[in-house]
Amino acid sequence: MLDLRPARVTDHPTLVRCVQTWWGDSRTPEQARELSLLLPRLFLQFFSRTSLILEEPTGAPGDGGEDGRVRAFLVGFHAPENTTDAYIHFVGVHPALRGQGVGRRLYTAFLARAAEAGRTGVRAIVSPGNAASLAFHQAMGFVPEGDGDRVVGGLPVHADYDGPGEDRVCFHRRIGG
Repeated sequence: MLDLRPARVTDHPTLVRCVQTWWGDSRTPEQARELSLLLPRLFLQFFSRTSLILEEPTGAPGDGGEDGRVRAFLVGFHAPENTTDAYIHFVGVHPALRGQGVGRRLYTAFLARAAEAGRTGVRAIVSPGNAASLAFHQAMGFVPEGDGDRVVGGLPVHADYDGPGEDRVCFHRRIGG
């Protein structure tokens, strides 16, 4: 069983290596490095308490130190400018564990903690080309927001949401009371 704990600032180098390794099968090394840039240290400096790590217990078979223990992570926060919502920024699951409920466990824990903190909604954005993540969010009860600029696969896509050519599907899920 994987242990769940809040993230720590000291997890940053490990998470960057995880992104670069775990996405290495679907991206070039340069693309995986660019993806890891979405996780600057400041997210763990300011939002470690609301971000989560799933790891092998210390001394578990295959425990190769901290890098070898992290199996999944969720970087998210309770929005300081929006007192009703929380936001999930980046999630990673070791490729060998995908499809086994690990992501669901992270999301469930994050949603519960956000509700306990008085948040009534959670938001996330997904690239329209990431079919697995789009399906996962919908399976977790997230619904697309807004009309978007066009529809792809039945979902509203917001063009240039994160800059030129960086289209996104915006999701929201109600939680708590």
